[in-house]
Amino acid sequence: MELEWLKKKLPSSVEVKRSMIESDHPTLSVCRQCQLLDLNRATYYWPPASASPLNLELLRLIDQEYTRAPFYGYRRLTARLNQQHGYAVNHKRVARLMQQMGLQAVYPRPRTSKADKQHRRYPYLLRDLVVDRPNQVWAADITYVPLPRGFMYLAAIMDWFSRFVLAWQLSNTLDGAFCLAALRRALRDGRPDIFTDKQGTF
Repeated sequence: MELEWLKKKLPSSVEVKRSMIESDHPTLSVCRQCQLLDLNRATYYWPPASASPLNLELLRLIDQEYTRAPFYGYRRLTARLNQQHGYAVNHKRVARLMQQMGLQAVYPRPRTSKADKQHRRYPYLLRDLVVDRPNQVWAADITYVPLPRGFMYLAAIMDWFSRFVLAWQLSNTLDGAFCLAALRRALRDGRPDIFTDKQGTF
């Protein structure tokens, strides 16, 4: 039980664990320290191989190309490295190096309107409803705006009667913060009787 508790508190970095080993500890052997740190003993004795000059150059070029075109995935980056920079590398190597740097292509994800099964479903209140005044019904939607070097997500709050856009917000990630920011901005000037989006009406 104590060992399991200790492992939960340990850092995940192998290098940090290696630095914690005390080879001259008076009571704990290196083998026992490795067990307590959940570190393979061979990992302690054999230092990791340093990156080759070629990999370092590829990392630099991938970073440069990704900064120029963040919507490029590993296949297009592989083509760029082959055609523009003259490096005969395959897509698996580029994908591994991108993962090592924490890079991922930025592009519109599919099924952005698909409901989460854990979210509460609200009844549809607009069936046969006559919308005849402002602030009776507001609607929210998310779309994406293509740009010369990528795209941005756009969240908009609109009044159904006047078709007036009450508030909008841009974001380069599909999280909920920019949607809430648009809603808070709209609520400064009024409050609807009904608020609707693709997941239902409130």
